[in-house]
Amino acid sequence: MARWHNGAMVMHVAGDEAGLTDSALLAQARDGDARALESLLARHQAQIYRFGLKMCRDPEDAKDVLQDTLLAFARGVREYRGESSLSTWLYSVARSYCVKKHRKSKYAPAHESSLEREAAVEVSQVADDARGPDETLAGTEVERAFALSMSELEPMYREVLVLRDIEGLTAPEVATVLGVSVQAVKSRLHRARGMLREHIAPRLGITEDLPAALGTCPDVLTLFSQHLEDEISATVCADMERHLKVCARCRGACDSLRKTLSLCRTTGSAVEVPPDVQAAVKSALRMFISESP
Repeated sequence: MARWHNGAMVMHVAGDEAGLTDSALLAQARDGDARALESLLARHQAQIYRFGLKMCRDPEDAKDVLQDTLLAFARGVREYRGESSLSTWLYSVARSYCVKKHRKSKYAPAHESSLEREAAVEVSQVADDARGPDETLAGTEVERAFALSMSELEPMYREVLVLRDIEGLTAPEVATVLGVSVQAVKSRLHRARGMLREHIAPRLGITEDLPAALGTCPDVLTLFSQHLEDEISATVCADMERHLKVCARCRGACDSLRKTLSLCRTTGSAVEVPPDVQAAVKSALRMFISESP
């Protein structure tokens, strides 16, 4: 294990970083423990890569976002004091790099990849070694439908879904990353969930929908999303449950939203960092560490 001492790196016996908490690794990294820093960042690289891939929709851009984010933390690790969680800090930095990539792309030639091709790239990075042939085919179709549907959302809705429903940040943590209020996060989240359901349902053969006539039924999709965020009272929740018992169409709509959110947790979070990207990022980190005073 390497440690900085008097401006140089020295070697010492490696500890068991895998069993340490983020806080313990962070304390060691602040003290100049290069291996602790590397272990800490390796632990968080998959979530940053997934965020970059879904927001930039380009593997090379996602690789750049991952590398730039981890190097930014490595440069500032001694000044980081943990006002927010490490994940929140990393997502905030990654988002700033995604925004820069988006601004540059406005003046670049039109992107040649179609949504289908972008979805295929993301699907190819979902681990499926444990599946049989039939399961792989069915799983790939679902993953492609999910990736396509996510790609069709506007960035402001896609990012809140990625952070809240795929990566599992709390609403206050998402608000910190995005620099908006918790209420704004929840408002976007409810709309994003409904829009993702609208995009993905036809691709999965889900045809249930709300009645066309206004006032016939409550807005059960928004209510269900609000229920997940603990925003509705027990009375409203009970009223909604009674309605779902007698309304098959609203019940079907809620079931399809539930399936959509399940895909966020399973398919959305299954993308891992490709080995070549891991190797490139690790090489960049080690080069930075070896050159750091």
